[in-house]
Amino acid sequence: MASSSFNDIRKKSITSLGYGFVAPQYLPKGKDEYYLRNIQNVNGISYRQLSAYEIEVLVRNRNTSENWNKLLVSDAFNPELVKNCKFFGLVRIGKLEPFVLEFSDLKVPVGLYNSTIISCDFGDNVVIDNVNYLSNYIIGSEVIITNVNELVTSDHAKFGNGILKEGEEEDIRIWLELCNENGGRKVIPFNGMLPGDAYLWTKFRDDEVLLQKFKEFTEAKFDKKRGYYGKVGDRTVIKNCRIIKDAWIGSDAYLKGANKLKNITINSGPEGKSQIGEGCEMVNGIMGFGCRAFYGVKAVRFVMASHSSLKYGARLINSYLGNNSTISCCEVLNSLIFPAHEQHHNNSFLTAATVMGQSNIAAGATIGSNHNSRGADGELMAGRGFWPGLCVSLKHNTKFATFTIVAKGDFPAELNIPIPFALVSNDVTNNRLVIMPGYWFMYNMYALERNAWKYPDRDKRQEKIQYLENNYLAPDSINEMVESIKLFQKFTGKAWFKKEAPEKQVSENEAIAKGKQLLENKDPIINELEILAEGFENSKRKVVLIKVSKSYHLFKELIQCYCVNEIINLTKANEITSFESLIAALPTKYDLNEWMNVGGQLIPRPEINNVINRIHSGKVKSWDHLHDFYLQQASLYGRQKLANGLAAFYEVTGFHIRKMNKETFNSLLSSAIATKEWMTNGIYESRAKDYTNAFRKMPFENQKEMDAVVGKLDDNSFIKQQRAELDNYKKQIETILNWK
Repeated sequence: MASSSFNDIRKKSITSLGYGFVAPQYLPKGKDEYYLRNIQNVNGISYRQLSAYEIEVLVRNRNTSENWNKLLVSDAFNPELVKNCKFFGLVRIGKLEPFVLEFSDLKVPVGLYNSTIISCDFGDNVVIDNVNYLSNYIIGSEVIITNVNELVTSDHAKFGNGILKEGEEEDIRIWLELCNENGGRKVIPFNGMLPGDAYLWTKFRDDEVLLQKFKEFTEAKFDKKRGYYGKVGDRTVIKNCRIIKDAWIGSDAYLKGANKLKNITINSGPEGKSQIGEGCEMVNGIMGFGCRAFYGVKAVRFVMASHSSLKYGARLINSYLGNNSTISCCEVLNSLIFPAHEQHHNNSFLTAATVMGQSNIAAGATIGSNHNSRGADGELMAGRGFWPGLCVSLKHNTKFATFTIVAKGDFPAELNIPIPFALVSNDVTNNRLVIMPGYWFMYNMYALERNAWKYPDRDKRQEKIQYLENNYLAPDSINEMVESIKLFQKFTGKAWFKKEAPEKQVSENEAIAKGKQLLENKDPIINELEILAEGFENSKRKVVLIKVSKSYHLFKELIQCYCVNEIINLTKANEITSFESLIAALPTKYDLNEWMNVGGQLIPRPEINNVINRIHSGKVKSWDHLHDFYLQQASLYGRQKLANGLAAFYEVTGFHIRKMNKETFNSLLSSAIATKEWMTNGIYESRAKDYTNAFRKMPFENQKEMDAVVGKLDDNSFIKQQRAELDNYKKQIETILNWK
């Protein structure tokens, strides 16, 4: 048998154990193997050598060391609190006092017991008990580590960051293959990676200079030197875990019952305490502050942004999970997920997707690779508010506008749905695709408005570098509504000519003009037309638009309301008290610019182009500089939204706000009140259906039982809040109406 088939087990002197952590060729001239460790250890403890008496007590307590001179302690060290331990290499121990540390139901005495400890530093009053192999870690104060098989750091530890250490080849670098299973959009993970960073890196794949700059930004964040120790921060508790290797763990974390944690950063501390629970296996990843993983989670090559959670056997592989998101049970592969994502079901599957936040994937949803072409597996892109229903199966490539809801069904072909707030249905009986624009406003205003309220309410981020847009009326959805209005005109005009003049060759402009005429006049003939969309599905079957006339006027009304909302925000921000001052404060130039959803933060495309140029030229030199750009854009966002509202209003009405007289402007404000009133009424009515529908009432014998179980409709705090907001909205507009 060839020698290569045997495990490479080498014999060395017992006196070498604990030494030579960094190979000589990787040590700078004049430095020893502890030079990085000494930089890392910032606990401020002064260590000294043991006294003869202390050595005697340690030996009596069945402790061993090859060299007691390498065991250093603080002045408050108590040797009676160290029992049955084996020490190798340089070990430094802080204060040990006869206390019991309590955490939840765990109560353990301070000290080091029944453990093998190799070249580690300890803060004050730690508990180390039954740790079979503890090597090359810097442990904080009041840390509890008990019943752990292996807690070890290698000299080339990268703690989940996709960097290389001295002497390592490029082919071992860790990448995240986001958005696509073929790796064509892969990025290098790093601690502190924001959703916007991941998106920009995956998006501009034709810009080789930008991609190289991003790689340089990442490598510049970290030292290539070998010899960094692992870390366990103050007050962190680790119990009943098996293997923890190359881990950087912050303060106040709680790890219990994990099977394997390897090459990982676990951010934890005042910004958010992180936890990992029973049966978890997490490799090559980064957890943000306040993250949680429980009950059999499997995560490989991943980034969890702050305050995100994995639960109940969830699998997260080659994926980025945005802030304030939760994934339970299901499997997510090769996906880039923006903040506020929910996915809770064991039989749902998501892969090769860019999901732009405020999303919810239902049970049975199979949003997977296409396997229906000869090329590489495809991708899915879904705007904010993506809600596929039960047992939805989608083909890649597919793209959805903001706030798309997909009805239960097996969709046979790729989709491109540019209309926002739409219900997409697969009408199997008639072999057609049916699109209902504006569905949310017509039938579930309660959910739409409540979601806009709950996302900021649940945003637990302490450091809000990226401003996350949560309102459903925002530049991304508004721009889509503007384009949808044009589509409604074109498709309606074509449908009319097909019915009334089937032989006539019609240009696109003629169709748009006719459709606009019919829609503006609310012509009853529209109800008789079969309005077909083009380019929405990769098939030859019909794609039917329904409720087009209602959606057309609904979208125009919403755009006008959005514009008024932004004007109200301007008056409050600038304390404007007259119509003339308002007109003077409005921007003189504005265009309906393209906007991008950059990790949940909406940014005008010209601003993105500008920052990319600055990255090219070297003016933006690091991820921190790019994060400063996000903060700058957040400060400009209110003004940018106002310009977007004015531009959208002009696009759909042909009116410039600056050219309006006071009477016309007041009429616009009054219409905004009417819009807000029907929206608030819609919130109540959509919720009221749950109280009046016979099937909803069926589980209850009487109204009293129903009220006890689901609560009284009139007691609904969210509805009360919305009515209060309507009253406040009216007062703000009435103040403006009364301006002289």
